[in-house]
Amino acid sequence: MMDPFEVYKLYNALKLHFESDYDAVKYNFKSNVTPNSFFKRRDKYFFAKLGKNQKDILNFLVFNFIEDIKYIGDMMDSDGEQNYRKHKRVHESLSREFQKDINNIETDFDNLLVVNTINTPPLIVQKWMEEEVSLETVVILDSLTGFIKKEGNKISETILWPDVSRKITKYGPFVNFDKNKFINLLKERFTLP
Repeated sequence: MMDPFEVYKLYNALKLHFESDYDAVKYNFKSNVTPNSFFKRRDKYFFAKLGKNQKDILNFLVFNFIEDIKYIGDMMDSDGEQNYRKHKRVHESLSREFQKDINNIETDFDNLLVVNTINTPPLIVQKWMEEEVSLETVVILDSLTGFIKKEGNKISETILWPDVSRKITKYGPFVNFDKNKFINLLKERFTLP
């Protein structure tokens, strides 16, 4: 069980993390909130409920933020729980999910992570947006190659790309994986016999 104010502090730090340049991990989830600001909120009941009923509060909040659920009250309905279960399931079988995703891609590795057409995201990002691969797969590929920042410099479109690239990079610290294992999975898939 977690104190409602502590839940609120974590929620606020993660909200800042996903919506701005603030890095919650770097600053150890600290933000400028006070008990006074918390007690003035009308929705403090939701923080108390989350602290009482959810053991994995950090991931619950992260998984809802990456699904673009930003208000604590909306997280506390059944969709919030579904988002949590969906991403928890992916994290529990990350290598299997990653392997399934990359095996379903019908292109070579060189074309997967590059901008081939002006203002069009790399193919792997398009596959995620079309729900053909998981966000976790895109995050892992970015963690291994840094393609989002490098290829993002080639995209001048300002409506969709900034939010997409921010979500991928901001989610990165929350996707933990064994780099060597995933590099080997990539080599197995994309190395010609």
